[in-house]
Amino acid sequence: MLSYEGFTLLIMLFILAPIMGAIALLFLFIFEKRIDLLENKNREIRLEHALQEAQYNKLNQQIQPHFLFNTLNVILSLARLNRTSELIRALETFSQFLKFKYKSSEPLIPLNQEIQYTQYYLDIQNLRFGDRLKTQLDCPKDLYDALVPPFILQTLVENSFKHGLEKKVGEALLHIRFYQDSELVCLEVIDNGLMGMTNSFSNEEGHGLVNIKKRLQLYFGNSGHVLITSNESGTNVKVVWPLIYESKGGKIN
Repeated sequence: MLSYEGFTLLIMLFILAPIMGAIALLFLFIFEKRIDLLENKNREIRLEHALQEAQYNKLNQQIQPHFLFNTLNVILSLARLNRTSELIRALETFSQFLKFKYKSSEPLIPLNQEIQYTQYYLDIQNLRFGDRLKTQLDCPKDLYDALVPPFILQTLVENSFKHGLEKKVGEALLHIRFYQDSELVCLEVIDNGLMGMTNSFSNEEGHGLVNIKKRLQLYFGNSGHVLITSNESGTNVKVVWPLIYESKGGKIN
């Protein structure tokens, strides 16, 4: 026979059991909702990343025809001047560039590869300008394997010619400088061309600085930025982005 205390405990158990069950179901419901919320959030993040990647690739594709157009203009100028030997060498260099270029379509490439892309363009410009063009490129060897969005350097060099050096009378100077600042890679492209590059850059929607800024924003957020200064002595464009290396396994560090 149950004692009074045992009977009271049994009654409390019958009363509390449904309440505890309801609380457990409530927690389970909240937990499931939380899982659904996280899954939806992850799905949104994946979709956003996919959209950003598509936009980034589109910007890269916009730059490539722009470069080809500029290079063909240089070759056309050599042809019009009947500079046959320089024209043949320019076509050979351009062919090497195309062969080298389409080996990779990665969103980030090693810095030494970007420099090689740009060197093909500079080789063609050297044929055109002759001794009048003086170029200097400074890059520490420990940055050769750092990753960079493709066509960053190339775009800046092209625009230095298009908006400054093309109209320059006398010696044309171009200085390209890479250096590391803490956990950032810094690139400066300096020329002694005419003023007005700031407006010319900003008016080229989809190309020039506008394109570079969009790609840096898509890939690095607020960690990548562009600064430009222009005066009577020339133009200095500085681009900064996070220092990243690709590991041997193909992953980004």
